[in-house]
Amino acid sequence: MKTKDIPKDYIVDFPYKQSKYLLDGAMHDWKGDFENVYSPIHIQSEKGQSNLIGSYPLMNKETALAALESAVKAYSNGKGEWPAMTIEQRIDCLKKFVALMKEQRKVVVNLLMWEIGKTLKDSCKEFDRTVDYINDTIEALKDLDREASRISIKQGIIAQIKRAPLGVVLCMGPFNYPLNETFTTLIPALIMGNTVVFKPPKLGVLLLSPLLKAFKDAFPKGVINIVYGDGQEVIEPIMTSGKINVLAFIGSCKVADILKKQHPYPHLLKSVLGLEAKNPGIVLSDAEMDNAIKECITGTLSYNGQRCTALKILFVHENIYDDFLENFVKEVDKLKLGMPWADNVSLTPLPEKDKPLWLNEMVEDAVKNGAVICNKNGGIVNETSFFPVVLTNVNDKMRIYHEEQFGPIIPVIKFKNINEPLDYIVKSNFGQQASVFGKDYKMLSQITDALVNQVCRVNINSQCQRGPDIFPFTGRKDSAEGTLSVSDALKVFSIRTMVALKETDINKKILKEILDAKSSNFLRTDYIL
Repeated sequence: MKTKDIPKDYIVDFPYKQSKYLLDGAMHDWKGDFENVYSPIHIQSEKGQSNLIGSYPLMNKETALAALESAVKAYSNGKGEWPAMTIEQRIDCLKKFVALMKEQRKVVVNLLMWEIGKTLKDSCKEFDRTVDYINDTIEALKDLDREASRISIKQGIIAQIKRAPLGVVLCMGPFNYPLNETFTTLIPALIMGNTVVFKPPKLGVLLLSPLLKAFKDAFPKGVINIVYGDGQEVIEPIMTSGKINVLAFIGSCKVADILKKQHPYPHLLKSVLGLEAKNPGIVLSDAEMDNAIKECITGTLSYNGQRCTALKILFVHENIYDDFLENFVKEVDKLKLGMPWADNVSLTPLPEKDKPLWLNEMVEDAVKNGAVICNKNGGIVNETSFFPVVLTNVNDKMRIYHEEQFGPIIPVIKFKNINEPLDYIVKSNFGQQASVFGKDYKMLSQITDALVNQVCRVNINSQCQRGPDIFPFTGRKDSAEGTLSVSDALKVFSIRTMVALKETDINKKILKEILDAKSSNFLRTDYIL
Protein backbone atom coordinates (compact mmCIF):
# COMPACT_ATOMS: atom_id res chain seq x y z
CA MET A 1 0.00 0.00 0.00
CA LYS A 2 1.45 3.33 -1.09
CA THR A 3 0.81 6.51 0.90
CA LYS A 4 -0.81 8.19 -2.09
CA ASP A 5 -3.34 5.34 -2.36
CA ILE A 6 -4.75 5.90 1.13
CA PRO A 7 -8.04 7.85 1.03
CA LYS A 8 -7.60 11.14 2.89
CA ASP A 9 -10.52 10.41 5.25
CA TYR A 10 -8.67 7.41 6.66
CA ILE A 11 -5.21 8.91 7.11
CA VAL A 12 -4.07 9.20 10.71
CA ASP A 13 -1.17 11.41 11.76
CA PHE A 14 1.39 8.65 12.30
CA PRO A 15 3.35 7.89 14.33
CA TYR A 16 0.56 8.20 16.86
CA LYS A 17 2.47 8.45 20.12
CA GLN A 18 0.41 7.98 23.23
CA SER A 19 2.55 9.57 25.91
CA LYS A 20 -0.15 10.22 28.53
CA TYR A 21 -1.92 7.89 30.92
CA LEU A 22 -4.85 8.29 33.29
CA LEU A 23 -4.21 7.62 36.97
CA ASP A 24 -5.94 8.94 40.09
CA GLY A 25 -8.08 11.36 38.11
CA ALA A 26 -5.21 13.10 36.32
CA MET A 27 -3.44 12.82 33.00
CA HIS A 28 0.26 12.08 33.48
CA ASP A 29 3.15 12.24 31.02
CA TRP A 30 4.98 8.93 30.77
CA LYS A 31 8.75 9.33 31.13
CA GLY A 32 9.78 5.69 30.77
CA ASP A 33 10.04 3.20 27.92
CA PHE A 34 7.47 2.83 25.17
CA GLU A 35 6.10 -0.14 23.26
CA ASN A 36 5.91 0.25 19.49
CA VAL A 37 2.63 -0.45 17.70
CA TYR A 38 2.77 -2.08 14.28
CA SER A 39 -0.13 -2.17 11.86
CA PRO A 40 -1.06 -5.21 9.76
CA ILE A 41 -1.06 -2.69 6.89
CA HIS A 42 2.36 -2.02 5.36
CA ILE A 43 2.88 1.43 3.84
CA GLN A 44 5.31 2.18 1.03
CA SER A 45 6.56 5.78 1.15
CA GLU A 46 9.57 7.75 -0.07
CA LYS A 47 11.42 6.64 3.06
CA GLY A 48 10.76 2.95 2.33
CA GLN A 49 8.28 0.42 3.69
CA SER A 50 7.05 0.52 7.26
CA ASN A 51 4.09 -0.51 9.36
CA LEU A 52 5.10 1.34 12.55
CA ILE A 53 2.09 3.48 13.44
CA GLY A 54 2.68 4.53 17.04
CA SER A 55 3.68 3.71 20.59
CA TYR A 56 2.26 3.57 24.10
CA PRO A 57 3.72 3.56 27.64
CA LEU A 58 5.51 0.41 28.74
CA MET A 59 4.66 0.76 32.40
CA ASN A 60 6.41 -0.77 35.38
CA LYS A 61 5.31 -2.50 38.56
CA GLU A 62 5.39 0.70 40.60
CA THR A 63 3.02 2.56 38.26
CA ALA A 64 0.67 -0.43 38.09
CA LEU A 65 0.46 -0.61 41.87
CA ALA A 66 -0.13 3.15 42.02
CA ALA A 67 -3.10 2.67 39.68
CA LEU A 68 -4.41 -0.11 41.90
CA GLU A 69 -4.05 2.00 45.05
CA SER A 70 -5.92 4.82 43.33
CA ALA A 71 -8.86 2.49 42.64
CA VAL A 72 -8.73 1.07 46.18
CA LYS A 73 -8.72 4.58 47.65
CA ALA A 74 -11.59 5.72 45.41
CA TYR A 75 -13.68 2.72 46.51
CA SER A 76 -12.66 3.17 50.15
CA ASN A 77 -14.43 0.01 51.31
CA GLY A 78 -17.65 1.26 49.75
CA LYS A 79 -17.47 4.68 51.41
CA GLY A 80 -15.86 6.49 48.46
CA GLU A 81 -17.61 9.16 46.46
CA TRP A 82 -18.43 6.84 43.53
CA PRO A 83 -19.91 3.79 45.35
CA ALA A 84 -21.78 6.11 47.71
CA MET A 85 -23.43 8.05 44.87
CA THR A 86 -27.05 7.57 43.98
CA ILE A 87 -27.75 5.60 40.83
CA GLU A 88 -29.05 8.76 39.19
CA GLN A 89 -25.73 10.52 39.83
CA ARG A 90 -23.74 7.63 38.34
CA ILE A 91 -26.02 7.60 35.31
CA ASP A 92 -25.34 11.31 34.78
CA CYS A 93 -21.61 10.56 34.69
CA LEU A 94 -22.16 7.81 32.08
CA LYS A 95 -24.25 10.16 29.96
CA LYS A 96 -21.49 12.75 30.05
CA PHE A 97 -18.95 10.12 29.02
CA VAL A 98 -21.09 9.00 26.07
CA ALA A 99 -21.39 12.58 24.81
CA LEU A 100 -17.62 13.05 25.00
CA MET A 101 -16.97 9.63 23.46
CA LYS A 102 -19.12 10.36 20.42
CA GLU A 103 -16.94 13.37 19.62
CA GLN A 104 -14.03 10.97 19.03
CA ARG A 105 -15.85 8.59 16.65
CA LYS A 106 -13.84 9.31 13.51
CA VAL A 107 -10.39 8.91 15.03
CA VAL A 108 -11.39 5.77 16.98
CA VAL A 109 -12.85 4.16 13.85
CA ASN A 110 -9.70 4.96 11.86
CA LEU A 111 -7.47 3.51 14.56
CA LEU A 112 -9.58 0.34 14.65
CA MET A 113 -8.84 -0.14 10.94
CA TRP A 114 -5.13 0.63 11.23
CA GLU A 115 -4.43 -1.28 14.44
CA ILE A 116 -6.38 -4.51 13.99
CA GLY A 117 -7.34 -4.52 10.31
CA LYS A 118 -11.09 -4.37 10.92
CA THR A 119 -13.15 -3.23 7.91
CA LEU A 120 -14.54 0.29 7.84
CA LYS A 121 -18.08 -1.05 8.05
CA ASP A 122 -17.31 -3.24 11.06
CA SER A 123 -15.23 -0.53 12.75
CA CYS A 124 -18.13 1.91 12.51
CA LYS A 125 -20.48 -0.79 13.74
CA GLU A 126 -18.25 -1.55 16.73
CA PHE A 127 -18.15 2.09 17.80
CA ASP A 128 -21.89 2.67 17.32
CA ARG A 129 -22.80 -0.61 18.98
CA THR A 130 -20.69 0.35 21.98
CA VAL A 131 -22.51 3.67 22.32
CA ASP A 132 -25.83 1.82 22.07
CA TYR A 133 -24.63 -0.68 24.68
CA ILE A 134 -23.87 2.12 27.15
CA ASN A 135 -27.28 3.73 26.59
CA ASP A 136 -29.02 0.35 26.89
CA THR A 137 -27.13 -0.33 30.11
CA ILE A 138 -28.37 2.96 31.55
CA GLU A 139 -31.97 2.03 30.72
CA ALA A 140 -31.52 -1.47 32.13
CA LEU A 141 -30.23 -0.03 35.40
CA LYS A 142 -33.26 2.25 35.61
CA ASP A 143 -35.50 -0.81 35.25
CA LEU A 144 -33.51 -2.68 37.88
CA ASP A 145 -33.73 0.26 40.26
CA ARG A 146 -37.49 0.64 39.73
CA GLU A 147 -38.02 -3.02 40.60
CA ALA A 148 -35.97 -2.59 43.78
CA SER A 149 -37.62 0.63 44.92
CA ARG A 150 -40.43 -1.05 46.86
CA ILE A 151 -40.41 -2.15 50.48
CA SER A 152 -41.16 -5.82 51.23
CA ILE A 153 -42.85 -7.11 54.40
CA LYS A 154 -42.65 -10.85 54.99
CA GLN A 155 -43.17 -12.82 58.22
CA GLY A 156 -42.84 -9.75 60.39
CA ILE A 157 -39.70 -8.45 58.68
CA ILE A 158 -39.58 -5.18 56.73
CA ALA A 159 -36.85 -5.17 54.09
CA GLN A 160 -35.54 -3.42 51.06
CA ILE A 161 -33.38 -5.47 48.68
CA LYS A 162 -31.09 -3.75 46.20
CA ARG A 163 -27.80 -4.40 44.48
CA ALA A 164 -24.50 -3.10 45.83
CA PRO A 165 -21.03 -2.95 44.21
CA LEU A 166 -18.36 -5.59 44.78
CA GLY A 167 -15.24 -3.43 45.04
CA VAL A 168 -12.24 -3.02 42.76
CA VAL A 169 -12.49 -4.57 39.30
CA LEU A 170 -9.64 -5.47 36.95
CA CYS A 171 -10.89 -5.26 33.35
CA MET A 172 -8.96 -6.82 30.47
CA GLY A 173 -10.51 -7.01 27.00
CA PRO A 174 -9.65 -8.83 23.74
CA PHE A 175 -7.94 -7.49 20.62
CA ASN A 176 -10.68 -8.54 18.21
CA TYR A 177 -13.24 -6.21 19.81
CA PRO A 178 -10.96 -3.90 21.80
CA LEU A 179 -13.68 -1.29 22.25
CA ASN A 180 -16.98 -3.17 22.37
CA GLU A 181 -16.04 -6.33 24.24
CA THR A 182 -13.95 -4.37 26.72
CA PHE A 183 -16.79 -1.96 27.41
CA THR A 184 -19.28 -4.80 27.96
CA THR A 185 -17.45 -5.44 31.24
CA LEU A 186 -16.06 -1.97 31.94
CA ILE A 187 -19.36 -0.07 31.70
CA PRO A 188 -21.54 -2.31 33.91
CA ALA A 189 -18.70 -2.57 36.43
CA LEU A 190 -18.55 1.21 36.64
CA ILE A 191 -22.25 2.00 36.68
CA MET A 192 -22.86 -0.43 39.54
CA GLY A 193 -20.47 1.57 41.73
CA ASN A 194 -17.23 -0.39 41.43
CA THR A 195 -13.89 1.27 40.76
CA VAL A 196 -11.74 -0.04 37.94
CA VAL A 197 -8.19 -0.77 36.87
CA PHE A 198 -8.30 -1.27 33.12
CA LYS A 199 -5.63 -2.78 30.88
CA PRO A 200 -6.22 -2.50 27.13
CA PRO A 201 -5.40 -5.53 24.96
CA LYS A 202 -1.92 -5.76 23.44
CA LEU A 203 -3.42 -5.09 20.01
CA GLY A 204 -5.90 -2.24 19.85
CA VAL A 205 -4.29 0.06 22.41
CA LEU A 206 -3.99 3.35 20.55
CA LEU A 207 -7.69 3.58 19.74
CA LEU A 208 -8.43 4.13 23.43
CA SER A 209 -6.11 7.13 23.65
CA PRO A 210 -8.73 9.59 22.31
CA LEU A 211 -11.08 8.50 25.12
CA LEU A 212 -8.73 9.13 28.05
CA LYS A 213 -9.86 12.73 28.54
CA ALA A 214 -13.50 11.62 28.37
CA PHE A 215 -12.85 9.17 31.21
CA LYS A 216 -11.07 11.87 33.19
CA ASP A 217 -13.78 14.50 32.72
CA ALA A 218 -16.78 12.22 33.23
CA PHE A 219 -15.84 10.26 36.36
CA PRO A 220 -14.63 11.21 39.85
CA LYS A 221 -10.97 10.93 40.77
CA GLY A 222 -9.60 7.40 40.90
CA VAL A 223 -12.75 5.67 39.64
CA ILE A 224 -11.01 4.48 36.48
CA ASN A 225 -7.26 3.98 36.09
CA ILE A 226 -5.57 2.67 32.94
CA VAL A 227 -2.37 0.63 32.83
CA TYR A 228 -0.29 -0.39 29.81
CA GLY A 229 2.56 -2.79 29.29
CA ASP A 230 3.57 -6.41 29.66
CA GLY A 231 1.07 -8.43 31.67
CA GLN A 232 3.72 -10.12 33.78
CA GLU A 233 5.16 -6.73 34.73
CA VAL A 234 1.94 -4.80 35.44
CA ILE A 235 -0.86 -7.33 36.00
CA GLU A 236 0.89 -9.93 38.15
CA PRO A 237 1.64 -7.46 40.99
CA ILE A 238 -1.94 -6.18 40.84
CA MET A 239 -3.33 -9.70 41.20
CA THR A 240 -0.85 -10.89 43.83
CA SER A 241 -1.73 -7.85 45.97
CA GLY A 242 -5.03 -9.52 46.79
CA LYS A 243 -6.84 -6.18 46.43
CA ILE A 244 -8.79 -7.07 43.29
CA ASN A 245 -12.38 -8.13 44.01
CA VAL A 246 -13.48 -8.95 40.46
CA LEU A 247 -11.46 -10.18 37.50
CA ALA A 248 -13.22 -9.33 34.22
CA PHE A 249 -11.18 -10.99 31.48
CA ILE A 250 -11.89 -11.92 27.88
CA GLY A 251 -9.21 -14.10 26.35
CA SER A 252 -7.78 -17.60 26.67
CA CYS A 253 -8.32 -20.22 29.38
CA LYS A 254 -4.57 -20.48 29.86
CA VAL A 255 -4.15 -16.81 30.75
CA ALA A 256 -7.34 -16.75 32.85
CA ASP A 257 -6.06 -19.69 34.92
CA ILE A 258 -2.72 -17.97 35.49
CA LEU A 259 -4.42 -14.75 36.62
CA LYS A 260 -6.79 -16.49 39.01
CA LYS A 261 -3.99 -18.51 40.61
CA GLN A 262 -2.00 -15.32 41.25
CA HIS A 263 -4.67 -14.02 43.61
CA PRO A 264 -3.84 -15.00 47.21
CA TYR A 265 -7.49 -15.03 48.37
CA PRO A 266 -9.46 -17.21 45.91
CA HIS A 267 -12.77 -16.84 47.77
CA LEU A 268 -12.52 -13.06 47.72
CA LEU A 269 -12.11 -13.01 43.94
CA LYS A 270 -15.10 -13.19 41.63
CA SER A 271 -14.34 -13.97 37.99
CA VAL A 272 -16.26 -12.85 34.90
CA LEU A 273 -14.65 -14.63 31.95
CA GLY A 274 -15.23 -14.86 28.21
CA LEU A 275 -12.97 -17.60 26.86
CA GLU A 276 -12.41 -19.87 23.85
CA ALA A 277 -15.04 -21.59 21.75
CA LYS A 278 -15.18 -24.20 18.99
CA ASN A 279 -18.69 -23.47 17.79
CA PRO A 280 -19.96 -26.11 15.33
CA GLY A 281 -22.30 -25.64 12.41
CA ILE A 282 -24.47 -28.69 11.62
CA VAL A 283 -25.96 -28.75 8.11
CA LEU A 284 -28.75 -31.33 7.84
CA SER A 285 -29.79 -33.10 4.65
CA ASP A 286 -32.90 -30.93 4.23
CA ALA A 287 -31.15 -27.59 4.86
CA GLU A 288 -32.05 -24.69 2.60
CA MET A 289 -28.78 -24.67 0.68
CA ASP A 290 -28.43 -20.99 -0.24
CA ASN A 291 -29.17 -19.80 3.28
CA ALA A 292 -26.89 -22.40 4.90
CA ILE A 293 -23.98 -21.42 2.66
CA LYS A 294 -24.54 -17.69 3.20
CA GLU A 295 -24.74 -18.04 6.98
CA CYS A 296 -21.76 -20.41 7.13
CA ILE A 297 -19.62 -18.04 5.05
CA THR A 298 -20.42 -15.15 7.36
CA GLY A 299 -20.19 -17.34 10.44
CA THR A 300 -16.75 -18.73 9.61
CA LEU A 301 -15.10 -15.69 8.00
CA SER A 302 -16.57 -12.46 9.37
CA TYR A 303 -13.53 -10.48 10.56
CA ASN A 304 -11.36 -13.29 9.19
CA GLY A 305 -12.86 -15.77 11.64
CA GLN A 306 -11.31 -13.86 14.56
CA ARG A 307 -14.38 -14.03 16.77
CA CYS A 308 -15.13 -16.33 19.70
CA THR A 309 -18.65 -16.64 18.26
CA ALA A 310 -17.38 -17.70 14.82
CA LEU A 311 -18.31 -21.08 13.39
CA LYS A 312 -15.07 -23.02 13.87
CA ILE A 313 -16.03 -26.41 12.38
CA LEU A 314 -18.76 -27.52 9.95
CA PHE A 315 -20.54 -30.87 9.93
CA VAL A 316 -22.44 -31.54 6.68
CA HIS A 317 -24.75 -34.50 6.03
CA GLU A 318 -23.43 -36.93 3.45
CA ASN A 319 -26.52 -36.59 1.23
CA ILE A 320 -25.74 -32.93 0.45
CA TYR A 321 -22.02 -32.87 1.28
CA ASP A 322 -20.68 -32.69 -2.29
CA ASP A 323 -23.19 -30.07 -3.40
CA PHE A 324 -22.66 -27.96 -0.26
CA LEU A 325 -18.86 -28.15 -0.49
CA GLU A 326 -18.73 -27.23 -4.18
CA ASN A 327 -20.89 -24.14 -3.72
CA PHE A 328 -19.32 -23.18 -0.39
CA VAL A 329 -15.81 -23.23 -1.88
CA LYS A 330 -16.95 -21.11 -4.83
CA GLU A 331 -18.32 -18.47 -2.46
CA VAL A 332 -15.17 -18.48 -0.31
CA ASP A 333 -12.92 -17.92 -3.34
CA LYS A 334 -15.12 -15.00 -4.45
CA LEU A 335 -14.39 -13.08 -1.25
CA LYS A 336 -12.39 -9.89 -1.67
CA LEU A 337 -9.18 -9.48 0.32
CA GLY A 338 -7.96 -5.91 0.66
CA MET A 339 -7.54 -2.81 2.79
CA PRO A 340 -10.12 -2.23 5.56
CA TRP A 341 -11.56 0.87 3.88
CA ALA A 342 -11.92 -0.70 0.41
CA ASP A 343 -15.40 -1.16 -1.03
CA ASN A 344 -16.97 -4.60 -0.60
CA VAL A 345 -13.89 -5.97 1.16
CA SER A 346 -14.54 -9.11 3.22
CA LEU A 347 -11.02 -10.19 4.23
CA THR A 348 -8.30 -7.98 5.66
CA PRO A 349 -4.73 -8.32 6.96
CA LEU A 350 -4.37 -10.15 10.27
CA PRO A 351 -3.23 -8.01 13.23
CA GLU A 352 -1.16 -10.69 14.97
CA LYS A 353 2.33 -10.60 13.47
CA ASP A 354 3.00 -14.35 13.47
CA LYS A 355 -0.58 -15.49 12.87
CA PRO A 356 -0.12 -16.45 9.18
CA LEU A 357 2.79 -18.71 10.19
CA TRP A 358 0.76 -20.27 13.00
CA LEU A 359 -2.22 -20.85 10.69
CA ASN A 360 0.04 -22.41 8.09
CA GLU A 361 1.43 -24.81 10.71
CA MET A 362 -2.11 -25.85 11.60
CA VAL A 363 -2.92 -26.45 7.91
CA GLU A 364 0.29 -28.46 7.43
CA ASP A 365 -0.58 -30.60 10.45
CA ALA A 366 -4.02 -31.29 8.98
CA VAL A 367 -2.64 -32.15 5.52
CA LYS A 368 -0.02 -34.44 7.08
CA ASN A 369 -2.87 -36.33 8.75
CA GLY A 370 -4.94 -36.68 5.59
CA ALA A 371 -6.81 -33.40 5.12
CA VAL A 372 -7.24 -31.86 1.68
CA ILE A 373 -7.19 -28.14 0.81
CA CYS A 374 -10.12 -27.85 -1.56
CA ASN A 375 -10.20 -24.15 -2.52
CA LYS A 376 -7.73 -22.92 -5.13
CA ASN A 377 -6.64 -19.80 -3.23
CA GLY A 378 -6.50 -21.49 0.15
CA GLY A 379 -3.53 -20.54 2.30
CA ILE A 380 -2.02 -17.90 0.00
CA VAL A 381 0.04 -15.58 2.22
CA ASN A 382 1.10 -12.00 1.52
CA GLU A 383 2.84 -10.43 4.51
CA THR A 384 0.03 -10.30 7.11
CA SER A 385 -2.73 -11.48 4.76
CA PHE A 386 -3.85 -15.11 4.75
CA PHE A 387 -6.50 -16.27 2.30
CA PRO A 388 -9.02 -18.69 3.88
CA VAL A 389 -8.40 -22.43 3.70
CA VAL A 390 -11.29 -24.89 3.34
CA LEU A 391 -10.23 -28.33 4.60
CA THR A 392 -11.95 -31.66 3.91
CA ASN A 393 -11.19 -35.21 5.12
CA VAL A 394 -10.78 -33.77 8.60
CA ASN A 395 -10.38 -36.27 11.46
CA ASP A 396 -9.62 -36.34 15.17
CA LYS A 397 -5.85 -36.75 14.66
CA MET A 398 -5.61 -33.12 13.55
CA ARG A 399 -5.14 -30.04 15.71
CA ILE A 400 -7.80 -28.22 13.70
CA TYR A 401 -10.34 -30.81 14.88
CA HIS A 402 -9.82 -29.92 18.55
CA GLU A 403 -8.19 -26.47 18.81
CA GLU A 404 -9.79 -23.08 18.30
CA GLN A 405 -8.09 -21.66 15.20
CA PHE A 406 -9.34 -18.07 15.69
CA GLY A 407 -8.63 -17.36 12.05
CA PRO A 408 -9.62 -18.20 8.45
CA ILE A 409 -9.34 -22.00 8.40
CA ILE A 410 -12.60 -23.89 7.84
CA PRO A 411 -12.65 -27.65 8.58
CA VAL A 412 -15.60 -29.45 6.95
CA ILE A 413 -16.62 -32.93 8.09
CA LYS A 414 -19.05 -35.31 6.38
CA PHE A 415 -21.48 -37.11 8.69
CA LYS A 416 -24.08 -39.83 8.25
CA ASN A 417 -25.71 -40.04 11.66
CA ILE A 418 -26.61 -36.97 13.75
CA ASN A 419 -24.94 -38.60 16.75
CA GLU A 420 -21.56 -37.95 15.11
CA PRO A 421 -21.63 -34.14 15.49
CA LEU A 422 -23.53 -34.43 18.78
CA ASP A 423 -20.84 -36.73 20.22
CA TYR A 424 -18.20 -34.24 19.08
CA ILE A 425 -19.94 -31.46 20.99
CA VAL A 426 -20.34 -33.60 24.13
CA LYS A 427 -16.62 -34.46 24.15
CA SER A 428 -15.47 -30.93 23.38
CA ASN A 429 -13.91 -28.81 26.12
CA PHE A 430 -15.94 -25.87 24.87
CA GLY A 431 -19.64 -25.08 25.08
CA GLN A 432 -20.53 -21.62 23.88
CA GLN A 433 -22.90 -21.95 20.88
CA ALA A 434 -23.92 -24.11 17.94
CA SER A 435 -25.77 -23.56 14.67
CA VAL A 436 -28.16 -26.05 13.07
CA PHE A 437 -29.50 -25.78 9.51
CA GLY A 438 -32.56 -27.76 8.46
CA LYS A 439 -36.36 -27.82 8.02
CA ASP A 440 -37.72 -30.97 9.70
CA TYR A 441 -39.21 -29.71 12.97
CA LYS A 442 -38.98 -33.16 14.60
CA MET A 443 -35.27 -33.45 13.86
CA LEU A 444 -34.62 -29.84 14.88
CA SER A 445 -36.48 -30.44 18.13
CA GLN A 446 -34.41 -33.54 18.88
CA ILE A 447 -31.12 -31.77 18.16
CA THR A 448 -32.12 -28.64 20.07
CA ASP A 449 -33.03 -30.63 23.17
CA ALA A 450 -29.64 -32.34 23.06
CA LEU A 451 -27.67 -29.14 22.44
CA VAL A 452 -29.20 -26.91 25.13
CA ASN A 453 -27.50 -29.09 27.72
CA GLN A 454 -24.11 -28.69 26.02
CA VAL A 455 -24.01 -25.08 24.78
CA CYS A 456 -25.64 -21.84 25.90
CA ARG A 457 -27.15 -20.72 22.60
CA VAL A 458 -28.57 -22.81 19.78
CA ASN A 459 -29.02 -20.92 16.51
CA ILE A 460 -31.48 -22.42 14.05
CA ASN A 461 -30.77 -21.60 10.39
CA SER A 462 -28.39 -18.79 11.31
CA GLN A 463 -24.75 -18.28 12.27
CA CYS A 464 -23.55 -18.05 15.86
CA GLN A 465 -23.46 -14.52 17.23
CA ARG A 466 -23.50 -12.48 20.39
CA GLY A 467 -26.28 -9.97 19.79
CA PRO A 468 -28.72 -8.55 20.41
CA ASP A 469 -26.99 -7.42 23.60
CA ILE A 470 -30.16 -7.82 25.66
CA PHE A 471 -29.81 -11.61 25.25
CA PRO A 472 -27.58 -13.58 27.66
CA PHE A 473 -24.04 -14.23 26.43
CA THR A 474 -22.14 -16.99 28.20
CA GLY A 475 -20.84 -20.52 27.78
CA ARG A 476 -20.38 -23.88 29.43
CA LYS A 477 -17.17 -25.81 30.19
CA ASP A 478 -14.05 -23.81 29.21
CA SER A 479 -15.96 -21.16 27.25
CA ALA A 480 -17.09 -18.73 29.94
CA GLU A 481 -17.70 -17.92 33.57
CA GLY A 482 -20.55 -15.56 34.38
CA THR A 483 -23.18 -14.17 32.01
CA LEU A 484 -22.91 -10.96 30.01
CA SER A 485 -25.87 -9.14 28.55
CA VAL A 486 -27.14 -5.65 29.19
CA SER A 487 -29.09 -6.71 32.27
CA ASP A 488 -27.08 -9.79 33.34
CA ALA A 489 -23.83 -7.80 33.43
CA LEU A 490 -25.32 -5.39 35.98
CA LYS A 491 -25.98 -8.37 38.24
CA VAL A 492 -22.58 -9.96 37.59
CA PHE A 493 -20.79 -6.84 38.84
CA SER A 494 -22.94 -6.40 41.94
CA ILE A 495 -24.46 -8.41 44.77
CA ARG A 496 -27.93 -8.47 46.28
CA THR A 497 -27.88 -6.61 49.59
CA MET A 498 -30.72 -5.87 51.97
CA VAL A 499 -31.61 -3.78 54.97
CA ALA A 500 -34.07 -5.45 57.36
CA LEU A 501 -36.11 -4.29 60.36
CA LYS A 502 -38.57 -6.10 62.58
CA GLU A 503 -42.12 -4.91 61.98
CA THR A 504 -42.52 -2.80 65.11
CA ASP A 505 -44.04 0.66 65.49
CA ILE A 506 -40.70 2.30 66.30
CA ASN A 507 -38.98 0.66 63.32
CA LYS A 508 -41.78 1.73 61.01
CA LYS A 509 -41.37 5.28 62.29
CA ILE A 510 -37.59 5.20 61.78
CA LEU A 511 -37.92 3.82 58.24
CA LYS A 512 -40.52 6.43 57.31
CA GLU A 513 -38.27 9.21 58.59
CA ILE A 514 -35.33 7.90 56.53
CA LEU A 515 -37.46 7.63 53.39
CA ASP A 516 -39.14 11.01 53.81
CA ALA A 517 -35.83 12.81 54.47
CA LYS A 518 -34.03 10.86 51.72
CA SER A 519 -31.11 10.67 54.11
CA SER A 520 -29.91 7.29 52.80
CA ASN A 521 -28.73 6.59 49.28
CA PHE A 522 -29.63 2.92 49.71
CA LEU A 523 -32.97 3.09 51.52
CA ARG A 524 -35.07 4.98 48.98
CA THR A 525 -38.43 4.39 47.36
CA ASP A 526 -38.24 7.02 44.65
CA TYR A 527 -37.08 5.90 41.21
CA ILE A 528 -35.65 7.24 37.97
CA LEU A 529 -37.96 7.71 35.00
